[in-house]
Amino acid sequence: MKHPRWLALLICSLLLFTAGCGNVQKEASNEGEQSPAGSPAQQSDVTLMLDWTANTNHTGLYAARDLGYYEEEGLNVSIVQPGAGGTDAMVAAGQAEFGVSYQESVTLARTQDVPLVSIAAVIQHNTSGFAAPVDRNMKTAADFEGKKYGGWGSPVEEAVMKSMMDQEGADVSKVQMINLGDADYFTAVKRDIDFAWIFYAWTGIEAELRGEPLDMIYVKDYSEALDYYTPVLVTSEDLIAQQPELVKAFMRATAKGYQYAIDQPEAAAALLSKAVPELDQELVLASQKWLSPKYQDDAARWGEQKAEVWKGYADWMFERELLDKQIEADQAFTNDFLP
Repeated sequence: MKHPRWLALLICSLLLFTAGCGNVQKEASNEGEQSPAGSPAQQSDVTLMLDWTANTNHTGLYAARDLGYYEEEGLNVSIVQPGAGGTDAMVAAGQAEFGVSYQESVTLARTQDVPLVSIAAVIQHNTSGFAAPVDRNMKTAADFEGKKYGGWGSPVEEAVMKSMMDQEGADVSKVQMINLGDADYFTAVKRDIDFAWIFYAWTGIEAELRGEPLDMIYVKDYSEALDYYTPVLVTSEDLIAQQPELVKAFMRATAKGYQYAIDQPEAAAALLSKAVPELDQELVLASQKWLSPKYQDDAARWGEQKAEVWKGYADWMFERELLDKQIEADQAFTNDFLP
């Protein structure tokens, strides 16, 4: 669940998409028993592509699959790792019906006319931020000055950092930027860097378990525009237009899966650990307990998205020249398929 190196990967995948990978809708099979009223009439094979390796962001998806919620809706769902072209491009091209993505990347995709639509916010508020071992004495964004930051070379990183530091009269040019690629956070802060951008639900909780406490500076605390949805569930405009009942069925089951993870974090953690045995069970359990209340948080229902959140972040990106053009925010997401 480390913060994804989404920008470089997304640009490459979008170039492949716009160069002609086409909009090839994968046909679903029509085998199996009749499903409940309102869901697809026959069993449909569905591919759900993750954004990264499995973690507690995804617990509700595994719960929906392994507790039979998808099956009850007439869906045979395969959960797969990201493809070489990137999840967003694969979903937009119809190579996967659904995927896990981020508001950042959906926003960028929409500027490239990639027909990607967010259908649910997995977590209601942004749980990411800049983290440093407590011995670096980094309590606010002003303390970034003179420190070494380990990132992945995206212009978004510096833009976010600058917007936070500007509020405290600090100078982002005094931060030494180091491209770490996929280096392990805990190794890097001992050897190469002072801080990095993480999701607290995974790397922060792991730090607690290691007895290596962090100072965490959440990006959402500095700007409402930075309290965007990350991650989100996405599908394509074509699937929405052509098979809306399938999308509704998928979301009914998925919402039940996340409600299970909200209501029963320990049981949900055990389920994820069983489904993905290579994960550290202690980390999964601790992470799940921390994250479960945050899936829905203060929203009226799990998955709810607000137009002002989509518009606010798109405006923020455009003002900082991270987008070539504005997007129509209300076309980038929909709540219509939430139960």
